[in-house]
Amino acid sequence: MTALIGFTLLFVGIHLLVSGTPLRDRLLASLGQRNYLLGFSLASAVGLGGMIWAYLAIREVQVSAWWAYRHAAVLLMLPALYLILGGVLSRGPTSAGAEAGLAADDPARGIHRITRHPFLCGMALWALIHMLYNPQPASLWFFGGFAVVSVCGMFAIDTKRARHHGAAWLRYASLTSRLPFAAIIAGRNQLRWSELGWWLPAFSLLLWLGLVAGHGALFGVPVG
Repeated sequence: MTALIGFTLLFVGIHLLVSGTPLRDRLLASLGQRNYLLGFSLASAVGLGGMIWAYLAIREVQVSAWWAYRHAAVLLMLPALYLILGGVLSRGPTSAGAEAGLAADDPARGIHRITRHPFLCGMALWALIHMLYNPQPASLWFFGGFAVVSVCGMFAIDTKRARHHGAAWLRYASLTSRLPFAAIIAGRNQLRWSELGWWLPAFSLLLWLGLVAGHGALFGVPVG
């Protein structure tokens, strides 16, 4: 358990205390972008790899009283997967290295109309679902680490973009939201199905079906 806590604190710490903070700017200035990115990526990989290793070493297959309602969690995992895949496969102004998109005439397109942080929203939903249904200390540390990084990461990225891009960021932020569909419901944006396409929902559905069918074999907990 000590190893899991240590690696989780490392993973969370470098994201909350370095990424998106003024310390990141100072490290970039002193190390240069290449060395900073190399060091940050290495520290992230050590933290993430250590978390997975430590968690698998002490993980116990147990379920909470919410197990009777596991089908609700299974259904919620479909939008979580869609957001995660959408965030990975479609770049927006909050993606690393894609800040130039802020200057576009229509900077919020596709899945970024739903939320400007699709990947982090999907990861937060994934983590919170697993924390609710696996309330053992090891699982709470493991999934809780991802939840904290995902939720706080949205605010950190917004703060960093606002600090560096000023008016361009304010324009983009006014068109989008952290919470999925909030900007659309508020009338600040609109959902355009043609921009979402068909392949991402189809791929998400196929992956979801595969995970539902194979969850027992992969993780020892059948969910069907």
